[in-house]
Amino acid sequence: MTDIKFKGLFLLILGCFCSFASAQKVKVIDTDFSKGQLTHVQQVSYRDLVKFHGHSCDGLLEGMQALELALQVLYPDGIVDRTNTRVVSKSSPCLTDAAVYLTGGRYQYNSFYVNDSIQGMYIVQRIDNGKTVSVSRNKGVKPAIIDQMGSKAVRKELSYVQLRELKKYEDEYSQKLKKTDPALNFTVITLFDYQWKSVLNPYFIKTDVINKNAK
Repeated sequence: MTDIKFKGLFLLILGCFCSFASAQKVKVIDTDFSKGQLTHVQQVSYRDLVKFHGHSCDGLLEGMQALELALQVLYPDGIVDRTNTRVVSKSSPCLTDAAVYLTGGRYQYNSFYVNDSIQGMYIVQRIDNGKTVSVSRNKGVKPAIIDQMGSKAVRKELSYVQLRELKKYEDEYSQKLKKTDPALNFTVITLFDYQWKSVLNPYFIKTDVINKNAK
């Protein structure tokens, strides 16, 4: 009986781990060609995002998990319209790459910009209905040593050995993120009456979505 209980517990834990690992995917809808209609549904994964960004890291994984939660609120049917979403991101290379890849937001089309003064990691807005959310990392989730050493690395104050040590801390944190429910690590709040205030040239036209509703 003890054996059976142990096996059951093991399978439950394994199932939870697999569910969180497989959750690193987002279903999106895009137009089907350069002047196409909004019919192309596909799934993008963390592995796809890594190829876009260049490497896997804790910041990229944070970005994907945080955006997954935010996009679930904006698109409760589970399909993210990448022609209908805009995002403000903190300036981290990892967070910005996750933002543009998963939301479809682009600087030149006034659907993405960077602002380090925002609270949290991202502000994400659904364009058609104006619904807007902010997503933040919860306190105590990320080991403080990573940002402490990271700041020194940006100032080029770490030796090669110390940089490899920093990578070890980041890898350990990434494993923690992969094994836990993102809802325990990040919080999404709704922003009411949020006004999009980018300071970009608004006159570029994204020509691959202008016919998206043609029938």
